[in-house]
Amino acid sequence: MSVEFVTRPDFTRADAGIVKASTWDVGTPERQRQAVAAIREAWASREWPHPGLLSYSVGAGEDGRTLLHYSQWSDEESYQAFVRSGRDARNADIDAAVPGIERLGPHTYELYRSSSPDGSDAREPGCVVTVDVEFEGAERARQRDWVDSVFEALGTDPAPAPGGIAGHFHVSTDGTRVLNYAEWVSAQAHIDALAAPGNGVGSRTPQWERVQAYPGVTGGGVHRYTPALSLRPTVPAR
Repeated sequence: MSVEFVTRPDFTRADAGIVKASTWDVGTPERQRQAVAAIREAWASREWPHPGLLSYSVGAGEDGRTLLHYSQWSDEESYQAFVRSGRDARNADIDAAVPGIERLGPHTYELYRSSSPDGSDAREPGCVVTVDVEFEGAERARQRDWVDSVFEALGTDPAPAPGGIAGHFHVSTDGTRVLNYAEWVSAQAHIDALAAPGNGVGSRTPQWERVQAYPGVTGGGVHRYTPALSLRPTVPAR
């Protein structure tokens, strides 16, 4: 299978059993650009490494030094097979072009809910915002309850932010984290949403207050990325 360049991952596909998300710290904006180019070359110059890898996407952090890596897999066994046979050669090429990359993660997730589950909002994202939520201890029911609380707050918000396209909420397989991979029309749209009345992107409502004061949350963070690269295996012609 060869490599096809696309605009974004397909969050509607039912065969994605797990997601791997990680961050690379490359240090400077110039090295960030070089790393994206090296990733593109390392992947485009080879056949697709494993049928269980469904997509691979990279975002460039607005901090000028980080790269977000988001990949969809059919299962954990497919990822481990890639680690054994396909990852090192690609990383060696990238490291030769940009030495000294610090690789953080990955964490393993399952997609739980999307605010645009059918992909009906066709607007192309100019910005990806990741919202990481960390919990005290492992409790899968709590992860899902927190996400459900966000959806209740979204559904009752009297003034939802106009620039949001979709939020794709993932729960970690170890029960300790939630990742919202949120698509926005632009970074400025997200900045404007944060500047509006309320705490975060939501209005001042009891539902959003419950989300923000949810018990057991110990940390997290919000980061903005510009979509830089999205790949999938070429679908054979029929």
